[in-house]
Amino acid sequence: MANPNIVNVTSIYGNTAYVIPSTTSATTSWTHNGTTSLTGLTPAANTVNRVTSIVVTNTTSSAATATVAIANNATFGSGTVIAYMAYQISVPANTTLIVTVYTTSFYVTENQSVGVTSGTASALTYTATFEAIT
Repeated sequence: MANPNIVNVTSIYGNTAYVIPSTTSATTSWTHNGTTSLTGLTPAANTVNRVTSIVVTNTTSSAATATVAIANNATFGSGTVIAYMAYQISVPANTTLIVTVYTTSFYVTENQSVGVTSGTASALTYTATFEAIT
């Protein structure tokens, strides 16, 4: 089931995931529950994830660009982007960019993924909070 009915949910679990891209290539390798998942925010079978916030923090002394996008498959890559949440936004040194918050949350189904790209390797930390709904 790619998109479960969330009217009759059996559970909702709050989660936090993060990624610090070590290259300037797109990545979906979010760390969640102590493990790095290649599908990141892509939900497990029969689950939908409600992404309630994405925050980008620049931990360096130089500006770096941030991109956050939703892809139409779990292996985020060229030609799969269906929507940009943020596109090459400059994040000044030692600051934080709020990409989305609870009031602008969105759903990710098991055939989608959230990918990020940094203009400077290892400069940005992307942190997401989400609810896994089954």
